[in-house]
Amino acid sequence: MDEQALLGLNPNADADFRQRALAYFEQLKVSQDAWQVCAEALAQSIYSDDHIKFFCFQVLEHQIKFKYSELTEVQQQLIRETLITWLQAQMLNPQPEKTFIRNKAAQVFALLFVTEYLTKWPKFFFDILSVVDLNPQGVDMYLRILMAVDAELVDRDVVHTSEEARRNTLLKDTMREQCIPSLVESWYQILQNYQYNNSELTCQCLEVVGAYVSWIDLSLIANERFINMLLGHMSVEVLREEACDCLFEIVNKGMDPIDKTKLVESLCQVLQSAGLFSIDQEDDVDFLARFSKLVNGMGQALIASWTKLVKNGDIKSAQDTLQAIEAKVALMLQLLIHEDDDISSNIIGFCYDYLHILKQAIMLAVMKKLTYDEEYNFENEGEDEAMFVEYRKQLKLLLDRLAQVSPELLLASVRRVFNTTLQNWQTTRFMEVEVAIRLLYMLAEALPVSHGAHFSGDVTKATALQDMMRTLVTSGVSAYQHTSVTLEFFETVVRYEKFFAVEPQHIPTVLMAFLDHRGLRHTSPKVRSRTAYLFSRFVKSLNKQMNPFIEDVLNRIQDLLELSPPENGYQALLSSDDQLFIYETAGVLIVNSEYSAERKQVLMRNLLTPLMEKFKVLLEKLMMAQDEDRQMALADCLNHAVGFASRTSKAFSNKQTVKQCGCSEVYLDCLQTFLPALSCPLQKEVLRSGVRTFLHRMIICLEEEVLPFIPSASEHMLKDCEAKDLQEFIPLINQITAKFKTQVSPFLQQMFMPLLHAIFEVLLLPAEENDQSAALEKQMLRRSYFAFLQTVTGSGMSEVIANQGAQNVERVLFTVIQGAVDYPDPIAQKTCFIILSKLVELWGGKDGPVGFADFVYKHIVPACFLAPLKQTFDLADAQTVLALSECAVTLKTIHLKRGPECIQYLQQEYLPSLQVAPEIIQEFCQALQQPDAKVFKNYLKVFFQRAKP
Repeated sequence: MDEQALLGLNPNADADFRQRALAYFEQLKVSQDAWQVCAEALAQSIYSDDHIKFFCFQVLEHQIKFKYSELTEVQQQLIRETLITWLQAQMLNPQPEKTFIRNKAAQVFALLFVTEYLTKWPKFFFDILSVVDLNPQGVDMYLRILMAVDAELVDRDVVHTSEEARRNTLLKDTMREQCIPSLVESWYQILQNYQYNNSELTCQCLEVVGAYVSWIDLSLIANERFINMLLGHMSVEVLREEACDCLFEIVNKGMDPIDKTKLVESLCQVLQSAGLFSIDQEDDVDFLARFSKLVNGMGQALIASWTKLVKNGDIKSAQDTLQAIEAKVALMLQLLIHEDDDISSNIIGFCYDYLHILKQAIMLAVMKKLTYDEEYNFENEGEDEAMFVEYRKQLKLLLDRLAQVSPELLLASVRRVFNTTLQNWQTTRFMEVEVAIRLLYMLAEALPVSHGAHFSGDVTKATALQDMMRTLVTSGVSAYQHTSVTLEFFETVVRYEKFFAVEPQHIPTVLMAFLDHRGLRHTSPKVRSRTAYLFSRFVKSLNKQMNPFIEDVLNRIQDLLELSPPENGYQALLSSDDQLFIYETAGVLIVNSEYSAERKQVLMRNLLTPLMEKFKVLLEKLMMAQDEDRQMALADCLNHAVGFASRTSKAFSNKQTVKQCGCSEVYLDCLQTFLPALSCPLQKEVLRSGVRTFLHRMIICLEEEVLPFIPSASEHMLKDCEAKDLQEFIPLINQITAKFKTQVSPFLQQMFMPLLHAIFEVLLLPAEENDQSAALEKQMLRRSYFAFLQTVTGSGMSEVIANQGAQNVERVLFTVIQGAVDYPDPIAQKTCFIILSKLVELWGGKDGPVGFADFVYKHIVPACFLAPLKQTFDLADAQTVLALSECAVTLKTIHLKRGPECIQYLQQEYLPSLQVAPEIIQEFCQALQQPDAKVFKNYLKVFFQRAKP
């Protein structure tokens, strides 16, 4: 060898020598026989310089790696012998070679192993073991060779070609068959021999066990003698870190979930009894970091076992494993909060996985507990059933909260339960089918979106929901013979109505379910009733897609629209309340159709004519009926007829749409048919209520076309009326006043005093002292009366009041003052102050009615003080504060209209009469003159808070 060039291998050599050494290495690599020179140098220990020895191994490494196939059998044998000779020499060396030489030698051994083990050197490990025996230096090399072999075969950081990967698999399989048990035995012997007197070799051996355990038969290691030895090492300070890592690798090994749980639990028992579960902040942090990693591995291994057991349906073993996991939580938390970040971060995987299974466990529990039990009485729901319904609501809230934390997990869990159940719904118990559909229904609120857009946006979620909805409507589950399943089917279909905009081909299937024995014609009245409501929602939400089915649907619901007469004991399929929804649905179908106005008119007339005809006949019967029960039954039936007609009009939003559909005429006909009922002396309250509601609707739908009917209708409704009648009549007059304003001024002027007389008459009726309901009725009527006055003044028709004659005007004004001051009802008081503000605004100027200015100072200003000073005027109550706010507006309006005169009156006359101190009067008047109304409102509250004892 070129001795000069070899000098350049020394790290301290100068650049020229190093350059020369590099060039020499390149030269030897291409040389045919240079490797032999190096082999000889190593076998005969010619050189003592460590860098030259390393250099020789590098040359051999290159030869084995790239040119081995070029060598003859004899030459290959020479390389094997050279390495064994070098290994034998290690046993006799007084000092072991430097670590970097031993590692390089181990790499060369490993390369030769990979190349020759399957063909020329099947006894590779046995030959090495026979050389090293239990010699410490030999054992060190043996362990390093094992690590180098493992690195060649399973190092995940090295990218292998597919050819190399196949070769490595074959090598591992062959090793498992031929030598692994012997290698494991050798490790046991090494550990037993050196555990107390050579910690370095023991740790090296533990590292080898940890590396190999991932791909050898676990039972060779995970057995009593090995595990006990490893657990013993956990108590030895110099060994415990490596023992920890070795146990971690054992725990990490894939195995049967039940066996894994047993293994982890047996390890934990020993570790706990050794006191290792009591974490002290002062403990050795390096060890605790490894221990934290081990606990993390055990926790994650148990969780993986639990997941498999749940999937396999082994609930008992899953429960045992879950308990084992929960027993580690306290330890996990101790490690998580440790002040050392490495210790804490090593346990995070377990924390994360535990949270995940906790969510899964809660989710599974919620799904299970949502299920009805066998005892639930669907036909006659009592207290127990009501408690379960309430309990279900609580579970739903829990599910919603889980969804906020883990929406993907909830979606996946529901999808799994739903698909599994719906595949075999025919043979599955009703409660399981119901809960599967219920979970799909609950997803809508658990995974909220704006405007029900569940089928757009997030693709994963939209696809999952769309798939489940498709399964729901195509599976045939709507035919399940249990009311709870049937109802849940219809509820879900309606909740996800936007699905049918995406896949409209399913609409006919669902319509048929609604219309036949599964829905509106079901044997259960409860199902029929709920379906009627859901059907109307379904049709309304999908009106654009309904056009092809309108005539067919109208024909199929014809018998459900019949007005049930109160005789023959005839039991209709639907109650009158349910029929309201069917009439509304019919109206929506007709109005939103693409038919011509003529066709719409014909269909609407077909819908309403039977009602009008029946109405006339029933009204005649009522006039002649003697028996009171019969009168009530007939009046109810008449009321239903009016209600049904009224409900069909909900499809219209205003007069324009009624005209466009050509339906004004048919509704005017209805009006003329129904109004005669107002003059019927029998069952007045029921009949008036129905007609009044119809008039409300017609004011929206027909607008001024209704006006000719109003005077006569009002006259009839004011005859012999009670508090409740008036209370319900006033909103009708308010609606007319607000909508038509001056158009109805003559009518209002004419009926103003008759209406007021009727109100005053009822309010003045004597009532028993403790009659709470009568007192409440009067309070509500009083509110309605003031609301009427507010509407009249607010609609710019104060002349209606002004034209009633001075005496009547005065009477009305005094009732408003009385309402503002005398009655402890903040809602009415607020309305009264609004009326007073409006009247001051309209009449309080210089050109207002004669005597009104006097009225302002004598009555309105005092009212603004007397009302808030009353003990019943509670400034801590929100409604009362609103009344005070309107009181402030009244005072501001008086100041606006009367100017300095108002301030003068307050300063010199009114406030001194209340014994208000001069400086407070000054303060009050300054606040009143502030341009910002809010400032005065705030001041007024403080003013009265101070003034009240």
